[in-house]
Amino acid sequence: MPVPSYQLLCTGNKKIAHDVYAFTFKRPGELTFRAGQFVLFDVALPDDPTNIQTRAFSIASTPMEDALLFVAKLKEGGRASMWIESRLKEGDTVRTQGPFGNFVINKENPKDLLFIATSTGVAPFRSQIMDALESGFTKQIDLVFGVRHTEDLFWKAEFEKLAQQYENFYLHIALSGDNDDWAGHKGRVQSLVQLICKDFSQKNIYVCGSPEMTKEMKQLALEEWKVEKADLHVEGYI
Repeated sequence: MPVPSYQLLCTGNKKIAHDVYAFTFKRPGELTFRAGQFVLFDVALPDDPTNIQTRAFSIASTPMEDALLFVAKLKEGGRASMWIESRLKEGDTVRTQGPFGNFVINKENPKDLLFIATSTGVAPFRSQIMDALESGFTKQIDLVFGVRHTEDLFWKAEFEKLAQQYENFYLHIALSGDNDDWAGHKGRVQSLVQLICKDFSQKNIYVCGSPEMTKEMKQLALEEWKVEKADLHVEGYI
């Protein structure tokens, strides 16, 4: 069965952190997906619209929201970064394919949820967390969200609002760079996770972020924390 493709209408593109952009599209009525999935965008080079390659982005909006939300961390010289920063604007139409992926919550798993993300690796977790909470999920949900500096933070207020609204959701932020004005945890997500969780046997763990972080987290989970393979779900980005 062929993967569906869509012509999406861009409804916004704005910078939301030091090097992070959020961009939105009008969602076609026939486009359905599961929280945690991703799509492929056709991305042309700025100076050659015929030179097209696909780039993957996790859907950050929930299956119930009308808009499709995505975030991207800029990478110098990157094809998608150049497209997002200098070309993509409201009113543009972009071809996309999808959805793809099995990075979704198994709601039949009786264990609590632990999400671990760095930077834009938090995108699928916004979708998954909001979808779970809005559908009446009652087990504990912890989000460990790491960036380098305060200027790299985004969606902090939104996640804090969810933590106030739902008593089973907890937000934990880790800043790994030099941040003299930061009163929260200073260090990497790997160290913060071990402070907030003492019994990993009761956690269903989802990890998304840089390849270095996801590789190290997978090793820690399986070798030191003795997490069962069925309870560990890892997705990296480049």
